[in-house]
Amino acid sequence: MTEKEFVDIALPLGLTFTIGYMVFIMYKLGKDSKAGKFGMAIIFLALGLGIFGFVLKFFIKLYLQADLDQ
Repeated sequence: MTEKEFVDIALPLGLTFTIGYMVFIMYKLGKDSKAGKFGMAIIFLALGLGIFGFVLKFFIKLYLQADLDQ
């Protein structure tokens, strides 16, 4: 297995685990602080936007790469 093949497999798996753990941390933060429904929504909205931006960047990169290949 080459380094590129390892990175192509390990990076998405590692990022998926990390993002899942971040969601768990956001939930635990809201629960422990007794934030309520509105507070939990704000926590997930504010901190979740960073996750959304990261995922969106991946899809934009795929779209632009497909455009360049044509």
